[in-house]
Amino acid sequence: MFYILYAFVWLIAWFPLHILYIISDIIYPVVYYIVRYRRGVVRLNIAKSFPDKPEMERRKIERRFYRFFCDLFIETMYEMHISEKEILRRMTFGNLTQILEQNAKKKSVMIMTAHYGNWEWTLAFMLFSPESYPSNPIYKRLRNEKFDKLIHQLRARFGAKLIEKNDLLRVMFRLQKENEVGNFWMISDQTPNGRNIHFWTPFLHQDTPTLTGTEQLARKFDYPVFYAEINRVKRGYYHCEFIPITLEPKKTAEFEITEKYMNLLEKSIEANPECWLWSHRRWKYKRNNEVNK
Repeated sequence: MFYILYAFVWLIAWFPLHILYIISDIIYPVVYYIVRYRRGVVRLNIAKSFPDKPEMERRKIERRFYRFFCDLFIETMYEMHISEKEILRRMTFGNLTQILEQNAKKKSVMIMTAHYGNWEWTLAFMLFSPESYPSNPIYKRLRNEKFDKLIHQLRARFGAKLIEKNDLLRVMFRLQKENEVGNFWMISDQTPNGRNIHFWTPFLHQDTPTLTGTEQLARKFDYPVFYAEINRVKRGYYHCEFIPITLEPKKTAEFEITEKYMNLLEKSIEANPECWLWSHRRWKYKRNNEVNK
């Protein structure tokens, strides 16, 4: 079954992107109106995040999210065959200089990103930086080995060196010992395990448990931290702006880095709410660690 699906996607992904967007337009009403993929979760998340918006406006955000979600699926497939020339045109980066300056000082960098915009296309980062300054996306290994291998190949297409999350600390110690640098991309908007919640913060009008691993590593190794804000310029075009959170993490207070990241992400979501992945149950825990029903 995997190979049939892979062959189908591989063939479809050869179509030009403007043709694939027609497929996205066809998929959208099926996903939204018929399949109703996680629509209850999406609707509840948006309602609680924007309590002051009228119902009509929240429904508009909901529909726009599903349209974008279908586009994101198509764009991820298209990554199979997209050329370097085209990805350089469709995914641009701003304020990259500050990160490269840190790398030149033999400083690794922590890049905090989110399920916002097309986070997969940011792997084109390697094409904008010298070969000696790698891109290191942190990922969680999938249970299905074939799908895991496929995703790994997609994300490594432009030279990124993926690190499985359980290997991260070991790799960071090795790079430090060998005086080498890494640029660690951390998707930091996920919900922590209920037994490992260390910090809560107001986020989108809700008391929110937050991952603190990036901050802990940054403070331990004294690595500068940047927020990667991925803006959708127009359909099929994105711009990633690197915003410094801190260049001296050891001088920050506990949870200061995490809170700054959450504040920046909140502003991004409020500006273009349809570009965030609303289909996850990010608020399934209450502060007493009971699971919301």
